[in-house]
Amino acid sequence: QVQLVESGGGLVQPGGSLTLSCAAPKNIRSIYDMGWYRQAPGKQRDLVATITGRGSTTYADSVKGRFTISRDNAKNTVYLQMNSLKAEDTAVYYCNFIPPLGGSWGQGTQVTVSS
Repeated sequence: QVQLVESGGGLVQPGGSLTLSCAAPKNIRSIYDMGWYRQAPGKQRDLVATITGRGSTTYADSVKGRFTISRDNAKNTVYLQMNSLKAEDTAVYYCNFIPPLGGSWGQGTQVTVSS
């Protein structure tokens, strides 16, 4: 079981920006592929963005062009820069491995986009 800790969520107006962070334990090797997931109320948890150990990225169509995933292997941290936020981006955001480890789901961080 690997403990991942998400942070950086909050309340933001439509069109605004937020940057989420995901901290992993120091003994986690940087070769692992990581992803950001989100779960809106009453909906399933969806994969939003992925990044390989070498930095290759993929995005869900709904966030492509607005979100950017990145990682700092020296800090064992994965980021999600979110721009041009929309009401439909409102959700709890989680990070996990690709594929996800059941024991590694953290508390997530709430992102609310509202005027």
